[in-house]
Amino acid sequence: MLEQGQFWRNRELREHVAVVENKIAPTIVFTNSTYLNVYTKSWIQANIWIYKDRIVYVGDRMPIKTDDTDIIDCTGQYLVPGYIEPHAHPFQLYNPEELALHAGKFGTTTLINDNLRLLSLFDEKKAFSIIENFHKLAISMFWWGRYDSQSMLRDNEEKFNTNDILSWVSHPSVVQGGELTSWPQLLAGDDRLLYWIQETKRLNKRVEGHFPGASVDTLTKLKLLGASADHESMTGEEVIRRLQLGYHVALRYSCIRPDLPNILEQLQTEKIAAYDQMMYTTDGSTPSFNERGLINVCIKIALERGVPLEDAYRMATYNVAKYYQLDELLGSIAPGRLAHINILYEKDDPHPLSVLAKGKWIVRDGVEIEQDTHINWEKHDIKKAEFQWELTKDDLQFSIPIGLKMENDVIMKPYAVDIDITADYLPSGRDDAFLLLIDRYGKWRVNSVIHGFTKELGGLCSTYSTTDDIIIIGKRKSDMSLAWKRMKEIGGGIVLAHQGKIIYELALPLEGAMYDGSMVQLIEKEKECVKILNEAGYTFNDPIYTLLFLSSTHLPYIRITQQGIVDVMKYEVIVPANMR
Repeated sequence: MLEQGQFWRNRELREHVAVVENKIAPTIVFTNSTYLNVYTKSWIQANIWIYKDRIVYVGDRMPIKTDDTDIIDCTGQYLVPGYIEPHAHPFQLYNPEELALHAGKFGTTTLINDNLRLLSLFDEKKAFSIIENFHKLAISMFWWGRYDSQSMLRDNEEKFNTNDILSWVSHPSVVQGGELTSWPQLLAGDDRLLYWIQETKRLNKRVEGHFPGASVDTLTKLKLLGASADHESMTGEEVIRRLQLGYHVALRYSCIRPDLPNILEQLQTEKIAAYDQMMYTTDGSTPSFNERGLINVCIKIALERGVPLEDAYRMATYNVAKYYQLDELLGSIAPGRLAHINILYEKDDPHPLSVLAKGKWIVRDGVEIEQDTHINWEKHDIKKAEFQWELTKDDLQFSIPIGLKMENDVIMKPYAVDIDITADYLPSGRDDAFLLLIDRYGKWRVNSVIHGFTKELGGLCSTYSTTDDIIIIGKRKSDMSLAWKRMKEIGGGIVLAHQGKIIYELALPLEGAMYDGSMVQLIEKEKECVKILNEAGYTFNDPIYTLLFLSSTHLPYIRITQQGIVDVMKYEVIVPANMR
């Protein structure tokens, strides 16, 4: 199937009609099935014919030709469309393929994916080759086109130029621009950004916002400038505010913001019963949060909070497809749609017994089916990270008396450092630790102190970061150097060292950014890392997200970036980076 253009070839379309005419046998037939018709919000009994990757017939008839047809009796079972994740960040330690396969096992058969890591690591030609290869998977993979890095890069103008931005938003696999983390610059008069947004709209594609805590006036201005939707509502009131202004709204259940249950309760209190503009998102949660699936978990929460059955499923299927103008392809069980179907034990249990994606079994009768198509990372020259330079004693010199104080997992405030940071180690039992951000290619560094990450840990080295640069944190410079050396040996990842020993390592062999293994293995490795960091004095919920967002200037109030330490609210560098 030519999914990029959302069309089948003429010859294939004729074959689909021939199946209905009983000239060609269907591949699969679900008999006696009770399926959710998302258009009428009703459960209908029908026979459903699949030919290869497409639903070709839904009705009372059975095919006459059934040579090699897999006929499945669905008596007592319930069929719903495959679920859609509208806002995936598919690089949270995992790689996009493994996230897709894991999501698919729990019924989420379509992902709309962030392209930020592709922009950071690869040139446009290589990135496009990778996303085109993803169409070979059974899970449908679509993408965003970012307008900004959500950080302050040294080469921002080179990375985010008009030609590249327009190439991305014009790509058939890209269904939206954003997310719009640079909205303050847009409101301040950035006409280049406004031009990119208008070009996205001219292509009849959506623009995703990122507007936490935005007032009615701010939301109104951003709507006038082209924003289509926003996923940053933290309360029912904020959801209602966006709905009333014409936004589509994704209700979030993520490791950082698990707001969905409270939001739905508040919407029930306000007697909001119009769900057509709403959908769910897990917003790029870390692996262990997704252990039991993605959108299936959200549907279950919605049902438990009183959302009507049919609306709860539509928010996971048709609403998303309709919003992205993919409803002729996805989001329903109807002729012409991709064969993304979940088979349930009960209507009110969204965790599927069987999952079909593009006509291929992901799970059948509770048994996971090995997939015959995989991404060949080596073919794309995606390999272990290499660092042709060494960390020196000069790199571990700290003197700037301005540090980053953690208010929670991801919010940082500036603080005045009141201890001696020129020594080789910092006292244990205190919240202060050395913090170093150093260029992936060894050209610059930014030295500071972080308060709240650890009370005891000797050293941490991570190539997992917003900008794919290297983060080194710790109490003792010798352990920080040891963690760096081991990270370099394994080709990127997260390494913890303490008292002269390596106590943990998570190799990320895909450019130092992504794991190359099963989600089950990764979840256990992540849990082990979090346990060690908690025991060493990390008191918040998600240290993986702390590492990711240390350089993210879309969050207040202070960040450490390629350009230096940044006052986010003023959007200015207060301590510049040092060249090595």
